[in-house]
Amino acid sequence: MLESNPELYRGLTYPFSRGANPTPGEPEKIAEGVYWARFSMPMSLDHINLWLLEDEDGWTVVDTCLNIPSARETWEQLFAGFMQGKPIRRVICTHLHPDHVGLAGWLTERFDCELWMSREEFLMCRAMTADTGRPAPDVAIRFYRGAGYDEEQLGKYREKFGNFGRAIAPLPDSFRRLVDRETLTIGDRYWQVIIGSGHSPEHATLYCPALKLLISGDQVLPKITPNVSVFPTEPEGDPLNEWLHSSARLREILPDDLLVLPAHEAPFYGLHVRMNQMIEGHKRDLENLFDYLDKPHRAVDCFPALFKQKITGGSMGLATGETLAHLNCLLGRRSITRTTNAEGVNWYRQNLATSDYD
Repeated sequence: MLESNPELYRGLTYPFSRGANPTPGEPEKIAEGVYWARFSMPMSLDHINLWLLEDEDGWTVVDTCLNIPSARETWEQLFAGFMQGKPIRRVICTHLHPDHVGLAGWLTERFDCELWMSREEFLMCRAMTADTGRPAPDVAIRFYRGAGYDEEQLGKYREKFGNFGRAIAPLPDSFRRLVDRETLTIGDRYWQVIIGSGHSPEHATLYCPALKLLISGDQVLPKITPNVSVFPTEPEGDPLNEWLHSSARLREILPDDLLVLPAHEAPFYGLHVRMNQMIEGHKRDLENLFDYLDKPHRAVDCFPALFKQKITGGSMGLATGETLAHLNCLLGRRSITRTTNAEGVNWYRQNLATSDYD
């Protein structure tokens, strides 16, 4: 329920309160024809926000939750109740991660409708789900050994390899491509697609000028910063640089008075404030990491420079990927150097001769 006295917190305004939590199966009205549904997930990030948009005699849905029984049950409640038996006309997925695309194939098959995604997200998702059931490739083992993993940690990685696809129902064999700056007509209003990068290859956000809404997916979140990681598939990638540039571009394109509808936590006002906070946070992390590298370190040794909490087994993969994203960004700026020893382990150190942080 919209509050008469919106909650203010760290420069952001929460018109539904920071702790708002719609009951599964009972979406909250955001604006005319736009509804907020929350699905539970059995993980540390224990929910995802999905968006139901009235679309003539049916619905457009944005994101889908994981392919798990509880999520299917929640969808069944929605079909029989709130959605009044009206069909889903299309499924839009902001990006490839399982909590967003997990039930896209199930929904499109059930309603004989199209999946709408950007090209890189769709193709990368299909490629990653194809790893399910395969052993971890040698290139991935070399990648994590290079980051400083010991044999026990490499063994755990081998055990987890392929989990990505286990939470995703089979995707359809075709899709409708979302293109940056195109407009979609949903109901009687148009929504513009604005593409970002870094958290995932070609992340789509949806901007409705008439309603002053932005469905931001994971590109802009109110409390946490989207994970930006390097993975074995593209070990020399620089996703953090991509994320910084695309975030600055979104900040320039989008007005500041939008109600942001994020994939996690509650809707909020303060788009530019939040984007500034995230951009400046990464810049500070880069500076801290550079300072930390006054002596040679492996990627796994650099966690204290970037994370306040102790990194344990469950968060090891994401922490490693995020650390390597910051290291690759500094390498791209020639602020640091990397050497590889005889065991294949990479060591990083300041390059004072060409540093941006002199």
